[in-house]
Amino acid sequence: MQTSDERPKLYMDEHKLKQDPHDYGLADDPFDIESFKKKFKSLLCGKYQGNELEFDMVGVHPGIANAFRRLMLSEVPSMAIEKVYIHNNTSIIQDEVLAHRLGLIPLKADPRLFEYRGDESDQGTEQDTLDFELKVKCSRRKDVKESSNFDSIYKNHKIYSGQIKWLPKGKQAQIYSESDVGPIDDDILITQMRPGHELDIRLAAVKGIGKDHAKFSPVATAFYRLLPEVKLKKDVVGKDAFLLQKCFSPGVIGLDENDRAYVKNARYDTCSRNVYRYPQLADVVEMARIRDHYIFTVESLGALKPDVIFIEAVKLLKSKCRKFLDEIEAP
Repeated sequence: MQTSDERPKLYMDEHKLKQDPHDYGLADDPFDIESFKKKFKSLLCGKYQGNELEFDMVGVHPGIANAFRRLMLSEVPSMAIEKVYIHNNTSIIQDEVLAHRLGLIPLKADPRLFEYRGDESDQGTEQDTLDFELKVKCSRRKDVKESSNFDSIYKNHKIYSGQIKWLPKGKQAQIYSESDVGPIDDDILITQMRPGHELDIRLAAVKGIGKDHAKFSPVATAFYRLLPEVKLKKDVVGKDAFLLQKCFSPGVIGLDENDRAYVKNARYDTCSRNVYRYPQLADVVEMARIRDHYIFTVESLGALKPDVIFIEAVKLLKSKCRKFLDEIEAP
């Protein structure tokens, strides 16, 4: 295992990045499968709370790390509303805007249980389509005469995603429940109405990928950053230690009982370089980033857990590699 001093680094000066003199960059890293096996590590060093996952990937080429990021964003499938059949819309929101808002509502349906829809001209089947209905009318409450609160005066004044009803297709009701396939959140505001306004809409959700439309992306965000490294070259005590602590993100610099600064956890540093604003601290700190250590953050919308999304991205990359190898080896 490489020590901290042996790992490839990018040093951060005040106005530029500086490469390690012993590191010749990516051009000096020819790919070798045995070397890759020795260097590669995937660690759950961060957090896994709800739909947010943070993990480390160590010893990989940036092209591979970026491939996983792009696959999670644009090629791992999910279910989303694709067809909107508006039978009646007397609200002030235009049909096309309403259809767009409905399409962006995330659904709980597991895309692995559905197939891609074939011909767009057909009505779909129970294997590839989920049908929904939004049928609601706004009216004035007769028992309330005067009030400045619209919610108390009007019934169905605000239309939320929780009012979308699932219409089982074929034998879907025997396999799924509405809580398995409906909107992830019931409090997503779709539109507001007044007495006399009415919506009568049929919706069809299909399986798709984010490369075709962002609504099919299973993640709210998926990104990575390089692991920061912070070293103190001199002792810093007293007022300068408190000032140094404020130059970094919370949790990066700690103070001991003698008010002496030390590096507590460089992982949380955002590399803002605020320390270079103070001449007395500019030569105290050495900041760098580990070039082959990636901290991934994946935030799922809820249909799939973030670890499942990453595993699906790995499967996709594997299938693409196999397809490419088959093309090469074909006679």
